[in-house]
Amino acid sequence: MLFNSYIFLLGFLPITLAGFYVLSKFGHRLAAAWIAAASVFFYAWWNPPFVLLLVGSIAFNFRIGQLIARRHAPERLKTGLLALGIAGNLGLLFWFKYLYSLLSALRAWGIADVAFESAILPLGISFFTFTQIGYLMDVKQGATKDNGLLSYLLFVTFFPHLIAGPILHNREMMPQFADRRTYRFCAENFSVGLTVFVIGLLKKCLLADPFSETVQTGFATPASLPFFSAWYAVICYSFQLYFDFSGYSDMAIGLARMFNVRFPLNFNSPYKATGIIDYWQRFHMTLTRYLTLYVFNPLALWITRRRVASGKDISRKANATLGGFGSLVLFPTMTTMTLAGIWHGAGLQFLVFGVLHGVFISVNHAWRTFGGTYARADGRLIRGGCVLLTYFCACIGFVFFRAPSLEGAFQMLAGMAGLHGAGPALPVPEALAAGALFDGWTAHGLITPAPLGVSAQNAANILWIAVMYGVVWALPNTQQFMTDYAPAFGKVQPGGALAWLRWRMSAPWAVAFGVGAVLGLLSLGGTTEFLYFQF
Repeated sequence: MLFNSYIFLLGFLPITLAGFYVLSKFGHRLAAAWIAAASVFFYAWWNPPFVLLLVGSIAFNFRIGQLIARRHAPERLKTGLLALGIAGNLGLLFWFKYLYSLLSALRAWGIADVAFESAILPLGISFFTFTQIGYLMDVKQGATKDNGLLSYLLFVTFFPHLIAGPILHNREMMPQFADRRTYRFCAENFSVGLTVFVIGLLKKCLLADPFSETVQTGFATPASLPFFSAWYAVICYSFQLYFDFSGYSDMAIGLARMFNVRFPLNFNSPYKATGIIDYWQRFHMTLTRYLTLYVFNPLALWITRRRVASGKDISRKANATLGGFGSLVLFPTMTTMTLAGIWHGAGLQFLVFGVLHGVFISVNHAWRTFGGTYARADGRLIRGGCVLLTYFCACIGFVFFRAPSLEGAFQMLAGMAGLHGAGPALPVPEALAAGALFDGWTAHGLITPAPLGVSAQNAANILWIAVMYGVVWALPNTQQFMTDYAPAFGKVQPGGALAWLRWRMSAPWAVAFGVGAVLGLLSLGGTTEFLYFQF
């Protein structure tokens, strides 16, 4: 069931909301049980047998967490239980997500000849697996407490985040589910949530989906794309991913807020970042937070302790030496980002994506450490140049992120380097024509798009790309637009020149977003999945 589908918008969501607030009058546990059951039903809509997998995973991790949390249990036993829990979760993830790809690669290389059918990847398995590993590690560290099976079930399955995040921490969610105020209807929270959801819906339907045909065609035939066509396909993908993930993140935050629950911020204008470090603090923020907390920090701490034990320096001066930088910054960064790439998928292209971003981040750290006064230089032109360079690096990474194979990624890069010729033609001339941009409106018979000539369509496409750059670089994002109501956890930067453009609980804004909601509903004729559903 998709957030951008009629069955969800006109069936599941209103029934779930009504049941939640009606049952809350008879007790918050009853309302919590209702939303947990609704979330399991939401997951079952895609493939009912996988509910057993989800429930089994929850039961396993909850029990392991209980055993770890016992006060008088020996520390060695707790460590062993944590290792068992992590191994169980990673084993499940490996079986469904990586085993087939690994065996296929071994067969292709002639190392092994094992027949194994491709497993269907359960929706959201990477997200609910990582969420529960984080829970077990927090229990081991005493950073959370047992709030009961119902709270844990709701924490893992709460449908706004179940399929594609954000990746939640139990210590920021379980207190909300235990708070009785969560179960009382709040008009302000509902209005804020509905507004943020509509913004996300419009991003998905009107801004992200129209790029899908161009991106699909371009990345399907990378060997034949000349310079301009290759760059056009990659730029289109950069906007498709931006508005798709931004739209999903807004919709998840909005849905949670309708239930009086606040999620952590997960997307914060990454194309405005002035460096790759800043980029990863803005893009998929909860994944960055998770990897920093559970991978980078423990690894850096282990390295630091080893250096101390061997009498080596760990001060800032040590970071400014090649050896210190390599062990304290480069190694944990490369390890963490390699894991980030593998988390996204089993193909070698995802491994290269992670390694590439590890290199980018390490170079960014090196520039800050060894760049001296040049690294501290500031100014509007310098910041603008840094934004462009960061976006360029992100686009290079997107080639590996989107390509169906490593070979396809290198073919696309060859085209971007001009090795396939310049070529004035753009891929799929009609991709951003009115018929594609307003698919739903056409399906409902509201408009009949007139065909454009190739030259006119190419000009229109380039103009549309320019408009998209204006949107991502000049306009305030959703959190800035809604800043007076703080729809999500997380620090939000000032809105810049258009900071005055803010949402208010008023009749004009209600009418505007009512119209937006209607436009969104009418744009669902070409409903597509969110890109992060595949992970």
